Amino acid sequence: MTASSQAEPARRPDAERSRRDILDIARAEFAEHGLSGARVDAIAQRTATTKRMIYYYFGSKEGLYSAVLQQAYAGIRAAEAALALDDLDPEKAMRRLIDLTFDYHDSHADFVRLVSIENIHQANYLKQLGTIGEVNAGIIRSLENIVARGREAGVFRRAVDPVDLHMMISAPCFYRVSNRHTFGAIFGRDLDAPPMRHAHRALVTDMILTWLKSG
Repeated sequence: MTASSQAEPARRPDAERSRRDILDIARAEFAEHGLSGARVDAIAQRTATTKRMIYYYFGSKEGLYSAVLQQAYAGIRAAEAALALDDLDPEKAMRRLIDLTFDYHDSHADFVRLVSIENIHQANYLKQLGTIGEVNAGIIRSLENIVARGREAGVFRRAVDPVDLHMMISAPCFYRVSNRHTFGAIFGRDLDAPPMRHAHRALVTDMILTWLKSG
């Protein structure tokens, strides 16, 4: 066994850690400045690495941005997958999923900003991610399963496309984060205030559940 082959297992964890660190810092940089305004120099400086190393891992600034998008969507999908919804009755499962969606958007404003930025780019970079469809397929399967179980149990009466339901759940959770500053300036509401947050969390959950139960 050569010295280089002995060193390889030790280097790999360092490389993976460096890649994760770069993605974390890049996520903050892209969320703050967008694709065009983000600077690879700034990312390199904050991660104590070099532009050359960043390009080695990700190919280009656009490649790094695409990897950040992939990581961002994988994060919320992983949080959903960890809920073990199959172990709950349909109404509790739906309530827990809606609450998680609300809480995740509320505590991950950078995710909301990244999605907003990618919409400015008309999802051009997202479309190039070959696995993004499968990354997001799990939430659709979960919703389809919960609704089917709920209808079978007589808890939910409405037949609904799971993709449409996903949009209905995500939309108010996303909006109150993406538009909190303009909405607050216009209507004098502090959407970050705990009482307002709790009220909106209950409102979104009750709205979706009431709609699913109606015929």
